[in-house]
Amino acid sequence: MRARMALNLKSVDYEYVEEDLRNKGELLLTSNPVYKMVPVLIHDDKSICESMIIVSYIDEVWTDGPSLLPSDPHERATARFWAHYVDDKLPALIEMAKSQTDETKAEATEKVLEGLQLFEETFEKCSKRKPFFNGENIGYLDVAIGSYLVSIKVVELMMGGFKLLDDDKTPLLAAWAERFCASEAVKGVMPETERLLEFVKERFAPQAAQ
Repeated sequence: MRARMALNLKSVDYEYVEEDLRNKGELLLTSNPVYKMVPVLIHDDKSICESMIIVSYIDEVWTDGPSLLPSDPHERATARFWAHYVDDKLPALIEMAKSQTDETKAEATEKVLEGLQLFEETFEKCSKRKPFFNGENIGYLDVAIGSYLVSIKVVELMMGGFKLLDDDKTPLLAAWAERFCASEAVKGVMPETERLLEFVKERFAPQAAQ
């Protein structure tokens, strides 16, 4: 999602190839021989791997239009720091989805809520009262956090409507999420919530049966 969002934001034409990770094709194996995982961007017959590295690459190569990373070196470093934090904290969403005990679910929930509260505060600082983390336009950090929004919706449904993002706990982040998901660069990339919900249930069903 991150790579496709970045390409859309830069108005770059591309071919999107889905990969069955249970039966990996030769193109993926040769393009990313180290991790053998998606996403991989192939540009000028060269491979670029890892989602946020790809986003940075797209921003550097296609310079037309708004920059995804801030021009100020400190703001740019700050965006990269929080993007790394996103991938450290929000994968706990997976733990919330597959937890089979109240204890492990509570631990994962606390970690996610802690991360979202920090993002609420970070948005206020980074956005400078503008619509997105990057200011007037969607940028690097917006893409990093925004890629988790559909997963948040899925986990909320699995937890019987428990809200992770709402107007009371994280009003700035909740409003940002609506603006982000309404963007033309994002709408066609986000998977349908119900489709992802079914995938998650199928993915973790064997564990729940054990």
